Amino acid sequence: MDYVCSWGPLILGHAHPEIVRVVQETVKDGTSFGAPNPHEVELARLVVDSVPGIEKVRMVNSGTEATLSALRLARAFTGRDLIVKMDGCYHGHVDALLVRAGSGVVTLGLPGTPGIPARVVEQTLVVPYNDIDALAALVKGRGREIACVIVEPVAANMGVVPPRPGYLEGLREITAKHGILLIFDEVITGFRLALGGAQELYRVAPDLTTLGKILGGGLPIGAYGGREEIMDRVAPEGDVYQAGTLAGNPLAMRAGIAMLRQLRAPGVYDELETTSSRLARGLASAAEGAGIPARVERVGSLLTLFFTSRPPVDWDSASLSDPRRYAAYFRRMLDRGIYLPPSQYEALFVSLAHTVDQIDRTVSTAAEALKGMRWGPEV
Repeated sequence: MDYVCSWGPLILGHAHPEIVRVVQETVKDGTSFGAPNPHEVELARLVVDSVPGIEKVRMVNSGTEATLSALRLARAFTGRDLIVKMDGCYHGHVDALLVRAGSGVVTLGLPGTPGIPARVVEQTLVVPYNDIDALAALVKGRGREIACVIVEPVAANMGVVPPRPGYLEGLREITAKHGILLIFDEVITGFRLALGGAQELYRVAPDLTTLGKILGGGLPIGAYGGREEIMDRVAPEGDVYQAGTLAGNPLAMRAGIAMLRQLRAPGVYDELETTSSRLARGLASAAEGAGIPARVERVGSLLTLFFTSRPPVDWDSASLSDPRRYAAYFRRMLDRGIYLPPSQYEALFVSLAHTVDQIDRTVSTAAEALKGMRWGPEV
């Protein structure tokens, strides 16, 4: 039973019949033409119609390409060089965004910046996630130099850490006041927390949004979009160059169209909420029954079991969770046929393919695995 779901894209589950059908149908006509095609236009319209903060959108090939392109566009639009990111957030393997990054960088214990020129690192300013006062203090001193603030609206690469009440609204207020662009990295949260992503759920619209994962229906894809006046700067209409040979290819576009049509069906997100909340409650109960200090943090169909008694609100607190114990838990679950994220600092993904019976089996398996573990100094 898979709760990694290719790190998020497979919200419909593996080999969904409609995704398979449209890919097989499309490949007969050619895989890529290096030119715009009607499927790209149709998917773009669906994205604009779905995501509140997007008035225009450009397709790329990955979430990393999307964030890289959004940074370049923000710098061109504002005429400023500095960017601000949050400690522990991950935005793809973009040089400027690997500074204090989460995801595989923290899982593998890497410094994140080897191979990146010091001058690039110096242009990235880092503040704690969920700390609006830290951002306000930084902007007060250097606001005129800052092009953008990029953030995962729900941090999902240090484990799942929800935004504090008012945090996203505070980001929006501060950036707007100082002429700084606010970028929501919704590569993970986009189309997962709601059809319109985290910005629909929390009712905060950024200036730019980056997308990926779910948008491609399991095929490689990325996209970035935002306010029309900003996106008008992208070539060929504007002067900010960006291109990709396979960007907008018919296979990914048709898969994405099929995916979004499935997600527009009535009751889809209610169903995800039901199964995800059932899993979260069950895992919390299993840990409590085993006498294990642990917390389950969840937003929609994203969740993490943290092996700590302290609620994680930022990277410093999330990093107090015990990765050794998580690793032991992961191995015991895998031995029993449940595939979880291998790292404490990655999100668990619930899909529409997960049934209530499978959720209950996962919970009972977790209870067995946790009770069978030793919780002394050695794991």
